[in-house]
Amino acid sequence: MATLAYGTLYLIPNTLGSHDTLAAVLPVEVQAIAARCTHFVVENPKVARNFLKAVGITMPLQEVSMAELNVNTPDADIKQLLTPLLAGHDVGLVSDAGCPAVADPGARLVAAAHTAGIAVQPLVGPSSILLALMGSGLNGQKFAFHGYLPIDAAQRQAELKKLESESRASQQTQMFIETPYRNMQLLDALCKTLHPQTKLCVGADLTLSTQFILTLSVAEWLQRIKHKTVPDLHKRPTLFLFLA
Repeated sequence: MATLAYGTLYLIPNTLGSHDTLAAVLPVEVQAIAARCTHFVVENPKVARNFLKAVGITMPLQEVSMAELNVNTPDADIKQLLTPLLAGHDVGLVSDAGCPAVADPGARLVAAAHTAGIAVQPLVGPSSILLALMGSGLNGQKFAFHGYLPIDAAQRQAELKKLESESRASQQTQMFIETPYRNMQLLDALCKTLHPQTKLCVGADLTLSTQFILTLSVAEWLQRIKHKTVPDLHKRPTLFLFLA
């Protein structure tokens, strides 16, 4: 008896906050792949269902197989998510926003797929990390994404000093994010900690109609804070980048 071929794990990017941008950020071919899949691994089912409606899935959503994978998913449960793939079904991996498996728990499923000999197909779509780097004017030849900085003020200051020193020594752009409701506090901490001549970029709501992206020296950001000409970043998805 012939062995059933494995399915393909498609890494399907989502929009960065509004499905109004769908046509601008996702190629038609990517939307078509998402619309024809019947099995998905998603970060949040409600968000994923809204995305599938936007791309025009024809199968009734209640009939779509949708498994959940988020930061709280135990490592022991990852292999079970491969079951449809091992049975020959294609599976779409969809995160809440942007590219799955980049600063995203989906990376664990991708690693498991490689181990199991399952084909992985990354698809084109928006990455807030790369869009911010592109729009920053900072060094795009050498950069590092560090995720979240420490919440504790003293630890965060020490980490920023260390990253600034590394940036200055190797001309490496440093990139990170913050929980959206702490964006303004982080901007304030950056301006109080980094050298006045360090270049700092802030990119918020990338690809959306409210997009803001600007690179200035820390000294110039301090002047904007003083004169209250800094945009309100509260609860807006934001990338922070600097180059010493």
